[in-house]
Amino acid sequence: MKRPLAFLSLGQAGLHTRVGLVLCALAASLLLVLGGLWLHATRNAVHEEVEAATRVSEQWLRVVVGELQALPPDVRGERLLAVAAGIGRVRANVLEVRDADGQLRHVSPPSAYKAGREAPAWFADLLSSRLPARHLNAGGFQLSLLPDSSRAVLDAWDELLGMAGWALLFLTALFAGTRQALGRALRPLDQVMRALDRTGRGRFDTRLPHFDSPELGRLARAFNGMADRLKAAVDDNVRLETAREVAEQMRSRLEDERRAERESIARELHDELAQGITAVRALGGAIVQRTTEQLALHGHAQSIVAVTGEMQDGVRRILHRLRADTAGLAERLAQCTEAWGRQHGIALESRISLPEDGIDDELAQGVLRIVQEGLTNVVRHAQASRVELTVQADEAELSVRLADNGCGAGRGLSGQAGCGLGLQGMRERVALLGGHLEFTSPAAGGFVFEARLPVNARRVVS
Repeated sequence: MKRPLAFLSLGQAGLHTRVGLVLCALAASLLLVLGGLWLHATRNAVHEEVEAATRVSEQWLRVVVGELQALPPDVRGERLLAVAAGIGRVRANVLEVRDADGQLRHVSPPSAYKAGREAPAWFADLLSSRLPARHLNAGGFQLSLLPDSSRAVLDAWDELLGMAGWALLFLTALFAGTRQALGRALRPLDQVMRALDRTGRGRFDTRLPHFDSPELGRLARAFNGMADRLKAAVDDNVRLETAREVAEQMRSRLEDERRAERESIARELHDELAQGITAVRALGGAIVQRTTEQLALHGHAQSIVAVTGEMQDGVRRILHRLRADTAGLAERLAQCTEAWGRQHGIALESRISLPEDGIDDELAQGVLRIVQEGLTNVVRHAQASRVELTVQADEAELSVRLADNGCGAGRGLSGQAGCGLGLQGMRERVALLGGHLEFTSPAAGGFVFEARLPVNARRVVS
């Protein structure tokens, strides 16, 4: 349901305006209560005034009627009408004179006080007093005093208008004064908001000045202490990330050196030892063929053939251990992803499908490094909660695909510290392996990179 426009505009008003309106509303409520008390007192005052005027008028008319009783009956009526006409307007009452037939012979003229003006009907109903009419008999004539509170009600209405004007002026002055006072008192909050904005944008060196107000002074001290701790935490995080990167680079170099050393040892074993053993076995086989009649020499030659065969098998096993095969790469990938998921608490789903025959150690080592660097980038920049890793190969190509549900590439660099060379390093590593690398940001969000590496040139020949 849509909210009213006035409510929306009030909700979007500043703090000064809202506080001023609240104070004005409270003051207006108090004025309304006072107005109600004033109405009650004014109604009682009008009632007392009209009733007192009616009693005085009634007493005076009784005196006049008593004096008329002394006159002859034939002149009483004329004298009474003459006296009534001479009286004119009786205060807060209407005087009517009727003869014995009930015919109206005289009615007092309207009041000249605030002539032509009347209070609103609803206000008159609130204050008017329903007083009974007073009747007197005078020689066949009937005098009626009808209480009339219209002038007193009109005075009360004029007084109410004056008070309402002063109340409106007071509320306006209160609102303006409140806004000005709050604006002056809360002016330092603008500095606090600007400091918070700068800190939110990564300016952790932002500090607030000292304020004279005790409350704002405590706020400034708390903010500056928080900023100091935040800057120290960021510095520690940068140092930790830098140390982690250095350790990762050192481990990568050590593994590269070990791999090169293993390859060198494997080549030496294959080129030197294996060929020598093969030559000795060939010579032993030739001796076996030519000493069938010399049993003692024939037996030693067979022993030489058997021992050299075992030595060839041992060298072959050593060569296989020095080279990474498909099972070794899959196992290392599983260990890497399991440790990463445990350390960072991000759900990781992996699908690994590699050929039955082996791939060389250079490609296996490159795939492992690409996966490690991709997972590191997810932690630093993606802000993801789920990651999918797919490593699969056929006879010609091996592909590595890593997809996350994070913020994607359009958000720029994250607040995590890092050297910023992860993607460039991956490109260079893939290029050295003869492949190519693609980065995409799906419309639904997240980030995907996929590396495609040739396999055939690196197939291990058994």
